[in-house]
Amino acid sequence: MAPKRAVRLSPKKPSYALCAVGVETYLDVHSDVPKGAENFGVSGSSGVKIFMAYDPARVTEPMGRAHWPLDASVDVVISVDAASKALNDLKVKISYFGQPAGGALGHSVLYLTGADISLDADTGRTGKVKRTQGDKKSWRWGPEGYGAILMVNCDRDSLRSTEMDLTNTQLTSLDDLQDMSPVVLTCDAPDELFDSYKLVLNVPLSDSKRMRVFCARGGNSLLDYKQVLGPQHLSYKVARQPGERKIHLYVEGLSFPDADFSGLVSLSVSLVDTKTLPEVPLFTDTVAFRMAPWIMTPNTQPPLELYVCSVLDAHGSNERFLNDMSDLALRASCTLMVCPRVENRNDRWIQDEMEFGYTEAPHKAFPVVFDSPRNRGLKDFPYKRILGPDFGYVTRGTPLSGASGLDSFGNLDASPPVTVGGREYPLGRILIGSCLPRSSGRRMAKAVRDFLGAQQVQAPVEVYSDWLSVGHVDEFLTFVPTSDQRGFRLLLASPSACLKLFQEKRDEGYGEAAQFDGLEHQVKRSINEMLADKHLRNDNLYAQSCIDWNREVLKRELGLAEQDIVDIPQLFSLRGAYAEAFFPDMVNMVVLGKHLGIPKPFGPIINGRCCLEEKVRSLLEPLGLHCVFIDDYLSYHKLFGEIHCGTNVRRKPFPFKWWHVVP
Repeated sequence: MAPKRAVRLSPKKPSYALCAVGVETYLDVHSDVPKGAENFGVSGSSGVKIFMAYDPARVTEPMGRAHWPLDASVDVVISVDAASKALNDLKVKISYFGQPAGGALGHSVLYLTGADISLDADTGRTGKVKRTQGDKKSWRWGPEGYGAILMVNCDRDSLRSTEMDLTNTQLTSLDDLQDMSPVVLTCDAPDELFDSYKLVLNVPLSDSKRMRVFCARGGNSLLDYKQVLGPQHLSYKVARQPGERKIHLYVEGLSFPDADFSGLVSLSVSLVDTKTLPEVPLFTDTVAFRMAPWIMTPNTQPPLELYVCSVLDAHGSNERFLNDMSDLALRASCTLMVCPRVENRNDRWIQDEMEFGYTEAPHKAFPVVFDSPRNRGLKDFPYKRILGPDFGYVTRGTPLSGASGLDSFGNLDASPPVTVGGREYPLGRILIGSCLPRSSGRRMAKAVRDFLGAQQVQAPVEVYSDWLSVGHVDEFLTFVPTSDQRGFRLLLASPSACLKLFQEKRDEGYGEAAQFDGLEHQVKRSINEMLADKHLRNDNLYAQSCIDWNREVLKRELGLAEQDIVDIPQLFSLRGAYAEAFFPDMVNMVVLGKHLGIPKPFGPIINGRCCLEEKVRSLLEPLGLHCVFIDDYLSYHKLFGEIHCGTNVRRKPFPFKWWHVVP
C-alpha cells in the first residue's frame, strides 16, 4: 500500500476525501483552527476507525470527557474497513475547545468515501489467491517465506501453433491460463467515484519484457482475454464496468532467471485522481513475483521416459541396442521413446543434445527440456518433437566462437539432495565439466553456466573434465539410488581399482585371461600384457590423478564421505594430451531406478564370467541395485560415447518445493 497521506481540515467549510480500505490517513487538525482553541475532540461514523498517535512521554491521554491538547505531537489517524455504498457516506467531525472547558468554538467536518482497491495473488503459495493485508511488495525464500510465483509459459498448448505460448500476444488455448498466475483486482466503490478517479495497472520498464498480463472480460472464449501489459505496454487504464467489484487477471512469465535478470518482477495498481493536473495517484498496491526456476533432476529421481535414437551406420542399425533398452525400460516400468532416423538425422547422442528438467508454481508444474548449444543432427528434435502441451522448452545461444564439446549436456549432471557444512541443498547441486581453475582450457559456454547459476536453487559446481578427449562429466562419474539410509552413492571411474583387480587376478593365476575376449573387431590384451604396458600404466596414473582431484572437490562441495563413493574399475588411454576409455566406460551408464544399464566391458573371462562385471556386481548389488550389462561397443563405444551418451531420461520432479530453499 501507499504511505500514509494527510488531509487538511478547516472549520470554514467541509472537506472531502477518498479513503482506501486498510490505508491509514492522517488528519491535519492543527493548520486551520478557531481562535482561542486549545483542545479538540474527535467523533466519526461507525464505519470509520479513529486512533490517536502521540508520544506518551509528552502527552497524557485524556480521561473521561476530557479533550486532547491541540499539540503538534498529537496526530489523528483514520481508516475504513469496507467500501462505501454511496459517495461521502462516512463522516468524521473535529470539535475545538478553549480553556476553561466550555462549548465548542468550532467544528471541522470531513466527508469520506471508502474504496476497496487491492491487488491479490497467491502470496501464501497455497495454489489459491487469497486476500491479504500482509507484505505483498517483497519476496522471501524459505519454509516461512511468502511471495507470489510466476511460471515461464514456455510450453505450446495449442496444436495449431508452431511457437511457444510466451511468443503470443493473444491466447491460443484456454488451457494456457493454467500456465499463468491468477491475480484478483478488487475495485469495490460507488460507481460515481470513477467519474473522477481511474484505476491504472503498471509494470516497471525493466519488467515489461519479462511478463505479460491478460485481463478477463466476462466470457469464456479466447477473445475474452485481452493482453493489457507486457513488452511495449507499461500501463493500462482498467475498464471497470458499473457495479464491478472484482476483475480477474492472469500473469504470464516470459523469461527464466539469468545473469541479467534476478527473477523478480512486480505488478501495481494505482487509484489516480483525474481532477488534478498532473494526475496524482492517491495510493498504489503492488505485488512482487519471482519467476519459477528451471530445475534439473538427478539419477536418484524415479524415471518416467527413456529416450534413445534409432540410427544406421557402417556396422548396420542399432536395433539390438534398442531392444536392450526396451527390455530395461520394461523392467523399470518407464516408457521407451525412440527418436527415428528421420528426426535425428543419424545423430545418436541424445544426452548431449538436451537435458530434462521441470518448472513449478504452487498451482502447476510441467517438464521443460533444456536444449544445448550443440546443434548437430538432433538440433530440431527438442523444439519440434518434445515442446508441446504442458512440456516446455528453453535454450541458450551458441557462443560466437561456436559450440565446443564441453557445451554438450553429457557434460552436465546433478547430485541428489546433500548437506554441506550445515547448509542444505534439498534439490542437489548441478555439476558442470570444465577446465582446471585459472587455466585456459575448455569450458562450457558462459551463457549456459550463467543460466544454471541464476536459477539459485541448485548451486552449480565446476569439476575438471577437460582432461578427457570428449570432455564430459559422465565419462568419470554418476550417481545411483540406494536402498540404505544414505539413499545414494557417487560412482567414480577408477583406474587404480581396475589395475588392482587385474593384479589380483594375475596373482591368482589368470594372467593370460584377455580383455576384449569375445569381440571380433578388437585386438585382445591379456592381463599380463596390460600390466606390463608402461604407457598404459602411465596413462592411468595420469587419469587417476585427474579423478582424484575431482574426488576431493566433490567431497568438499557435496559434503560426501569416503563411504559415499564407490570406485568402479576403469582404464583410460591417452590420445595426444587427452584421455579416452580403454574399454567400454561402465560409469557411463543409464540409471532407471534400481535398474542400471551398464556398458558391457568385455573384460577378462575367469571361470566363465567377466571379472569386471563380477566386480561391479559385487559393489552395487548389495546396495539394492540390479546390473544389466549391455553391448554398446560398435554402436557407441567405438564412436567415443557410451550408453549414457546415447540415452536420455525424463524423471519425476522433486517432492520438495523450490521456494522452501534458502539460497
